[in-house]
Amino acid sequence: MDTELWRLGALELAARIRAGDCSARQATEQTLARIADVNPAVNALAEVMADEALSAADAADRALAAGLAPGPLHGVPVTVKVNVDTAGHATTDGIVAQRGNVATSDSPLVAHLRAAGAVIVGRSNTPAFSLRWFTDNDLHGRTLNPFDAGVTPGGSSGGAAAAVATGMGAIAHGNDYGGSIRHPAYACGVVGLRTTVGRVPAYKASAPTRLPSNQMMSVQGPLTRNVADARLALQVMAQGRALDPQWTPAPLSYADSAEPLRVALFLRHPAYDADPAVTAALRQAARALEVAGCVVEEAEPPHFEEGATLWRQLVMDDLRRGGQAAIQTHGDAAVQSALAGYLHGLPALDRDATLAALARRHDIARDWALFLQRWPLLLMPVSWQRPFPVDADVGAPEQVLPLLRAQSPLLGTAMLGLPGLSVPTGLDAGGVPTGVQLVADRFREDRLLRGGEIIEAAARFSALDHLAPR
Repeated sequence: MDTELWRLGALELAARIRAGDCSARQATEQTLARIADVNPAVNALAEVMADEALSAADAADRALAAGLAPGPLHGVPVTVKVNVDTAGHATTDGIVAQRGNVATSDSPLVAHLRAAGAVIVGRSNTPAFSLRWFTDNDLHGRTLNPFDAGVTPGGSSGGAAAAVATGMGAIAHGNDYGGSIRHPAYACGVVGLRTTVGRVPAYKASAPTRLPSNQMMSVQGPLTRNVADARLALQVMAQGRALDPQWTPAPLSYADSAEPLRVALFLRHPAYDADPAVTAALRQAARALEVAGCVVEEAEPPHFEEGATLWRQLVMDDLRRGGQAAIQTHGDAAVQSALAGYLHGLPALDRDATLAALARRHDIARDWALFLQRWPLLLMPVSWQRPFPVDADVGAPEQVLPLLRAQSPLLGTAMLGLPGLSVPTGLDAGGVPTGVQLVADRFREDRLLRGGEIIEAAARFSALDHLAPR
């Protein structure tokens, strides 16, 4: 073998295994060796499933030898997050009190990954209750950004992003309630796909009841080192399961998927200060899209600031009712401090005001749908700021408000249940990744992936090129 197998993307590795150029056992052994080399320093994986992974790889090889049809991820090492059920393993969500919460069944997306032939090599870290844009907890410890240990790897899927960036699996599973896929992908220089609400079934038997805002805004999706692998992962994850009544059998491609894209470039907003690196990345991506034949026009999406504010109000009021007590009882000091900041200066809405807010959400969604009809693709920041210094959300509650404002490009889109794609564009002057976000209408992930491939091809950036010596 002329290439270390852990370096390969999912598409290429699966093709080599199907062709007999390498075995699933070899791919898994090399990935586990890479994990042994890298994970002790980065702490992206809270749990390494070496024995189970090797057993699954051997089963994959036996299936090929027997002539059975391989799945699309046959033999490909992947990781899943510790906040989804993986049979026989504790669904900890980064909480000390949950370390004995052993799942008896797989969440749907875990089952779908296995059915597609993927080999789960480990489970990635998250902040306690998956409630921060930083990844640290008292149970599993701190995940470091592999590019700069002084800045966040993102959250809450920071372990997933750091793992896939450093070669500890070709695909990482994450989830996104307010940017928890897109922000870690941005911070660690990988691709992160927030899917449409209803695209990927979400359920875990260990905690079957979901808060209403979670139902409206939280999704499952992949983090990968390239856009093609995100498309492949989406195809696998998006299969249906009746356990999630919101799952929708929407197509993954449409008759107009190949038509020229009209792109809205959201470059600035008078209420927010954009870091120059953020603006530069957006201009770079816009140029790439124009060169590829897209029409790019500056435009501001409707009710942008109001949408981000509404995310905070709805989610925090939901947590007041259905999560705050648990966080105060079982959360670590960091997540308790972050929650105090999220709630600071935010009065709870009464019944009538809450119903009015939900009605307003519908009005905003309609105006966004009209906007995305005119501009089917929206190019915008992931965050108005570069990745934050570690633990910037810990301290006085008023320190959290600037972070919330910086993350407004993540919040308003999540509030509406829309899909978004975080695409890396390079490194800033300090060697930390830069990137952009693409947003499209509901169930139009095909447009995100198409635009992402254009930006990716022009940027020619790979996290592994900067993190792994050749």
